[in-house]
Amino acid sequence: MNAQTQHPHTRQAFYRRDRRSVRLARKFAWQTLTDWAAAERGEDVLLCVSELATNALLHGVPAGRGFLLRLVLHAEGALRVEVHDSGPGEVGCPGPVPEADAEHGRGLLLVAALADKWGVGERNPGKIVWCEFLVK
Repeated sequence: MNAQTQHPHTRQAFYRRDRRSVRLARKFAWQTLTDWAAAERGEDVLLCVSELATNALLHGVPAGRGFLLRLVLHAEGALRVEVHDSGPGEVGCPGPVPEADAEHGRGLLLVAALADKWGVGERNPGKIVWCEFLVK
């Protein structure tokens, strides 16, 4: 018996090191989710795209470079969001909850709370920070 392998849907876009890139990444993600009829967790996905893209811009994208946003929808219903950057630095487990008036430090806490899974992969140079959602 031959098993047929269903390949995932994949879309990606590259963004410059620019504050407007986060908005553009969210717009790209929403359009992709809509096209794939996978928007039932859209608000959670968009918030995680915003957080991962912002972290890449603040901590992972050297001057003159950018980041890659890749969305992958697997046949079994897992949506994977990846942000690839080329900067140094490590991403660790979310730290303690920041003080109420702190302006930073909640991004990965939000990703960990909203996504079904998240993690960090190696890339040379840089890293891939990803999260996954069950959408079907």
